[in-house]
Amino acid sequence: MSVPEPDAPRWRIVVAKPGLDGHDRGAKVVARGLRDAGMEVVYTGLHQTPAQIVATAVQEDADAIGLSVLSGAHLTVFPSVLRLLEEQGASDITVFGGGIIPEGDIPQLHEAGVAAVFTPGTPMRDITEWLDRRLAGRGATIL
Repeated sequence: MSVPEPDAPRWRIVVAKPGLDGHDRGAKVVARGLRDAGMEVVYTGLHQTPAQIVATAVQEDADAIGLSVLSGAHLTVFPSVLRLLEEQGASDITVFGGGIIPEGDIPQLHEAGVAAVFTPGTPMRDITEWLDRRLAGRGATIL
């Protein structure tokens, strides 16, 4: 992965593990990859509630939230985060996700407002390039 140019935009991303998942290796890999691509990353750790995730994103003035779910709770947790963001007046924060998510559930997540879903094996470059395109297009904060 290449190092960004000194004047390249740095996005602020909250990476979170909602719910009762006890495995966070994938989230840590993504957090590190985003950081290595020049983004500022706040990793919330395990067992976060949607309310905690949204509070962190608002407090940190995040441009995006990356959710990682392995437990199968994605159809509950992702929409909860989106609803809370809207209630907080922060629906401009992009939400994307990953983890063990069945292909058949991805359209439902998109309909709920999840901007992208990255399943296991997605190259890190695909995620960072998608974030760069998505956030540059919405006038995100440049640090």
